[in-house]
Amino acid sequence: MKLYYSPGACSLSPHIALLEAGLPYDLVKVDLRAKKLENGDDYLKVNPKGQVPALALDSGELLTEGPVIVQMIADKAAGKNLAPARDSVERYKLQEWLTYINGELHKNIGPMFNPALSDDAKAVFKDRAIGKFKYVDSQLAGKDYLMGKQFTVADGYMFTMLRWADGMKFDLAGLTNLMAYKARVGARPMVQQALTKEGLMKAA
Repeated sequence: MKLYYSPGACSLSPHIALLEAGLPYDLVKVDLRAKKLENGDDYLKVNPKGQVPALALDSGELLTEGPVIVQMIADKAAGKNLAPARDSVERYKLQEWLTYINGELHKNIGPMFNPALSDDAKAVFKDRAIGKFKYVDSQLAGKDYLMGKQFTVADGYMFTMLRWADGMKFDLAGLTNLMAYKARVGARPMVQQALTKEGLMKAA
């Protein structure tokens, strides 16, 4: 498999999932502004959406959209318990979390990277996102991870959003459950390996 990524982008989520799953993969860096690969090839010929992540399967198929990609990765390594069993209520709970992160956090924080956006507009998105993080904090009471004791692919996605919030200087210090959770996920060896491979963390 081949993961098309940009350092620190939402492609960090499937990158973490691949490492946690122990699946073999190649990394291909994408310049999202220029829509080019490192060798100069046109990324739009790979993924017409022009976004990351994209996962090229060994069959030649291309999968896009992070929440779908991470579930496929989890299903390919079922023994790692990165997602509950298909058709179980717990699996739908996982999908609920992935949808929430995608629709409520990703879609509110993402626009803040746009330099053309006014400070007033950024403030609106920031307030919205902080409100969503407060909900997550309340749901983490007494839990190690979003689904309870077990790390799942939803946690890699949530961690990515928390890194974005850091970059945007969100003040989340009062959300003690969320901050403890962020530290817990960030301490996982495979999370640290993903950050190191993307050049976001120096190798120990």
